Amino acid sequence: MRPERNPGRYVFTTVAGGIPPGVTPAVTVTEPEGLTLVLRQEDAEAAGLRYDYVAGWLVLRVHSALDAVGLTAAVARELAGAGMSCNVVAGFHHDHLFVPYEATDRALELLEGLSRRSAVGVA
Repeated sequence: MRPERNPGRYVFTTVAGGIPPGVTPAVTVTEPEGLTLVLRQEDAEAAGLRYDYVAGWLVLRVHSALDAVGLTAAVARELAGAGMSCNVVAGFHHDHLFVPYEATDRALELLEGLSRRSAVGVA
């Protein structure tokens, strides 16, 4: 999986209109209730955007096919077993995981362990 940590603190927020000026989200999701933005905490604060979840961002550097079966489930099972939430976003090339900021290092350790076990067939 080759998990890597992106530096920074990221937050989820929502806006009714378009992306506010000066804001560069890492992720956007269009929903009937509004536009969800995932962006750096300092950018959200500078734009006056409200949030309540601060996350660390991990990237699985393995190229995973969008129709692959089981990767997200294995990651979720590993992190859930440690009592950790995980919000997954699938990009075209990689999966992106947003975990509680204070648990980011532990999540990275867990995923590195899962990756090692999977490499030897003991997942």
